[in-house]
Amino acid sequence: MKKLITSILLLTIMATSAQEQLTDTVLQKEQKMQWFKDAKLGIFIHWGLYSVNGIDESWSFYNGYISHKDYLKQTKGFTAKKYNPQAWADLIKRSGAKYSVITAKHHEGFALWNTKFGDFNAVEGATSKQDVLTPFVSELRKNNLKVGIYYSLPDWSYDDYTHFTRDSIRYQISEEPKRWNKFLNYYQGQLKELSNNYNPDLYWFDGDWEHNSEEWQVPKVRQMLFDKNPNTILNSRLREQGDYATPEQGMPITRPKNKYWELCLTMNDSWGFQKNDHNYKTTDQIIGIFVDVIGNGGNMLLDIGPKGDGSIPEEQVAILEGLGRWTSKHKEAIYGTRSGIPKEHFYGPTTLSKDGKVLYLFVKGNPNGEVVIRGLKNKINRIYVVGEGTKLSHQVIGKVYWSHYPGINYIKLPEHVLDENMTVLALMLDGEVDLYREDGAVIESN
Repeated sequence: MKKLITSILLLTIMATSAQEQLTDTVLQKEQKMQWFKDAKLGIFIHWGLYSVNGIDESWSFYNGYISHKDYLKQTKGFTAKKYNPQAWADLIKRSGAKYSVITAKHHEGFALWNTKFGDFNAVEGATSKQDVLTPFVSELRKNNLKVGIYYSLPDWSYDDYTHFTRDSIRYQISEEPKRWNKFLNYYQGQLKELSNNYNPDLYWFDGDWEHNSEEWQVPKVRQMLFDKNPNTILNSRLREQGDYATPEQGMPITRPKNKYWELCLTMNDSWGFQKNDHNYKTTDQIIGIFVDVIGNGGNMLLDIGPKGDGSIPEEQVAILEGLGRWTSKHKEAIYGTRSGIPKEHFYGPTTLSKDGKVLYLFVKGNPNGEVVIRGLKNKINRIYVVGEGTKLSHQVIGKVYWSHYPGINYIKLPEHVLDENMTVLALMLDGEVDLYREDGAVIESN
């Protein structure tokens, strides 16, 4: 009997210890992810050899649209002669972004920094003859912007990597393990350089689909990066061993299950600069997607594609400046907020203050003088136009004394307070938001 009691006590202690460790792990992740959760907006930068001729980054030779030899000729046009990292960082900050992610190395293997692993980089392997990553990271830091480094796990130009083009595999790992180990030392050596030189706040991995976790040595790589900085954040493209999900291009229709997620989005239809791609989204469209994202608890990573000389296309500058005007005016409804209320209650995106006591409504277009919100059980203490200050009145319709149904709130919204892109209203509630989610009232007696 004593042995049984002792065994039960030991199992209880072990279970309690495991639960405590799990709780500590969850808390640690929440703490390190807080800046990311609050940031809402980042700027993605695709800059590399593909920026010269305006062709698909890396994929153009991988898919056989151009030969690898012709692809590499773009090293002559990668001059960076108009590259101004200070202006880049300033533009990013003005856009309202809180972090930036730059392609330090895409799938073709061209590195923007002065790596000691090979000479295929912006210093030794291109007309630029300079490390273009270091000064940009420095300018981000000066502007209190978080630093994100994009790194491609594959390197299709490296002779000891397995894959070369879609129709050409160099070797199988099982047949040439020493060759694979040579590549592992190469790519992990580059990651160690990035870790030691820049200590990124975030790593944005890509290309993990070509090998499994064991082949990439994911646990080893994760630990190496965390040894340098336990608070660094990893995206999900490290064989699902990262901290947040990265849907691409398509705004999720339903709210993602992952607590942390980021939509990466192009301004037109291309990641890198393409001269013939003029299908730019309007500022209104980008703001519309952005508020849908933050209303669902995510971040948006909006992409720009500088040219081979380092200049940013005028269309992209204009979009970032327009976005910056809007984010600056409405910052209280954006940064540090949490996801909003279900769409049945308001036909549009919403966010909530962290304490849940201020509800922000994002109003698209001209609602013809009236905005409607349904099923709000709270008393509304005050309604005002964000960034403009005008106090608004409202009317409750359909509330009766014998039912818990709170009625419908009609908010009067005059045309003269509308924002040129999107208007935001703040509803100050009498407590944390409380919504009516029942089927409705039925009259039993009157």
